[in-house]
Amino acid sequence: MKPLNLIALLLFLAGATWALTRSEPVVREIQVAYFKAISPTLKSGSALETKSRDLLRETKHSKELDAELSTIRSEIGRLRIIESRFKELERENAELRHALDFKKATNFDVVAANIIRRHPTTWWQTAEIDAGEDRGIGIQLSVLSNDGLVGLIDRPFKNRSSVLLVTDEKCQVSVRIEGSPEVGILSGQRGEFDNNPTLRLRFLSKNASLQPGQRVFTTGRGGIFQPNILVGTLISVERGSLDSEALVRPAVDLGDLGTVFVVLSENH
Repeated sequence: MKPLNLIALLLFLAGATWALTRSEPVVREIQVAYFKAISPTLKSGSALETKSRDLLRETKHSKELDAELSTIRSEIGRLRIIESRFKELERENAELRHALDFKKATNFDVVAANIIRRHPTTWWQTAEIDAGEDRGIGIQLSVLSNDGLVGLIDRPFKNRSSVLLVTDEKCQVSVRIEGSPEVGILSGQRGEFDNNPTLRLRFLSKNASLQPGQRVFTTGRGGIFQPNILVGTLISVERGSLDSEALVRPAVDLGDLGTVFVVLSENH
């Protein structure tokens, strides 16, 4: 043992012996003086203990809140998934109702089909549907939507078909302009790849009296498209030296196709 430690121990034993050999009143005074001396330390220790308990309690409460928050977040995520699925079902039900209403209202024998594939590089030229030869679909049949002409069947397969859209320059349609004797050939335009491609209506008369907003319908000539199908509305007219041409806005939103109808035959 080090000398300093030994001296401290001897002093402590001497003090204790001295205190224990004193009379009772003296011992009490020593005790009082001792407790007064350590009282601040005891109070400080008691306050520290209280704060420690409070901290532990708050920590436990915080962990419980974190657990509850995590549970709530999980529930919110689950509800959002359910809401998203519900909205998707609502959209599908609305499309089915529209399809049923269209089949009831039309004079054509049609097959309802869904767009299943579109390629970004041919977005305004072609689309693929989930119906083919197994449902009586053949080449060059008209494809319609609730709003009007979509295009025609380009290539039928066993259980799918490729649709040539009306915005493709190869899809040419004989049309008439409502409220006018004018007829012409409507087709898509080469290089039209923006969000709202327009159609070119050619071979109108030189002095065609037309106004923007007039509707354009199929004539039925050529035997591909049935007559009186809405194709679009006039945007503008350009008069030339021999004839006139016009720009037409498609009646169908070809950028957002869902359910379409392939015309198998006309009901009589």
